[in-house]
Amino acid sequence: MQHISSSSPQSLRFTRERGEGSGDRTFAAIGAASAGLLILILVGVAACVVDLALPSIRAFGASFVTTSVWDPVHSIFGGLAFVWGTLLTSVVALTLAIPIGLGVAVFQTDLGPRRLQRHVGRIVELLAAIPSVVYGLWAALALAPILRTSIEPGLEATLGFLPLFRGPKLGVGILCAALILAIMLLPTVASVTREVLRSVPSELREGGLALGATRWDVVRHIVFPHAKGGIFGAILLSFGRAIGETMAVAMVVGSRAEIATSLFAPGYTMASVIANEFPVATSELHIAALAEVGLLLFVVTLAFNAAARALIGRRFTAKNEEVA
Repeated sequence: MQHISSSSPQSLRFTRERGEGSGDRTFAAIGAASAGLLILILVGVAACVVDLALPSIRAFGASFVTTSVWDPVHSIFGGLAFVWGTLLTSVVALTLAIPIGLGVAVFQTDLGPRRLQRHVGRIVELLAAIPSVVYGLWAALALAPILRTSIEPGLEATLGFLPLFRGPKLGVGILCAALILAIMLLPTVASVTREVLRSVPSELREGGLALGATRWDVVRHIVFPHAKGGIFGAILLSFGRAIGETMAVAMVVGSRAEIATSLFAPGYTMASVIANEFPVATSELHIAALAEVGLLLFVVTLAFNAAARALIGRRFTAKNEEVA
């Protein structure tokens, strides 16, 4: 009995180790299968979009991205106006969102009182949780009238010497879409930049403060230079989201397939033209042209997201190496 009682714990330990090894292998196989499924889904989506877009690719070739005529009645399709509208709204939105997002991130990491930092973080999360269609509804009913009656006339009066701020004041248009897009990008810019700034080693901050620098000097001369790669990655990630935003932009961009030089003018983006026209597209070539627009959007968004993830991942890898 003594022999059995002394050997039982050892046999139980061996059994448990064998079970854990088997369980590890099982869960590793499940994880690998899940990862492979994700890759298959991505490849499958890309292949389906390419297959749908083939008639348009064969019919128009490279001219699809160099011409802006979009005439479903005569089956003439060129996507340059949508590319232009997407880039213009995204660049203007990022120009507005980046300084505010950086300010919010710095407030949450270095300059703000700790109690307020938590409250600001909750507000950022709340902004991210609001559905895009709600943003679009608010922009169409509240923001566009204010732009038409007050902001756009004021911009033309002060900056009218620039082509960007001239033209009929309609309210809806590229400027309205860019403003609502900037508000929607703020949580992404602020939250990703906040995590990048938090990854800067605290020893660098403490060293700067010990040498007599103010907290703002530490942020300017130590934190920002150390985190610039990650901040640039956050900007690229936000740009990728801006390019793919659909509903809010579609509700206020104006839906006109033209290359406009004025922010007051109506425009169109790649995502919004797909949302607006795909339900009513009847001809095979029209559907294929919309699919080619989607293919362009897919490639551009994937490229920006991959570049952003690489930069942000490099930032956190560097931090882990410093800690090690």
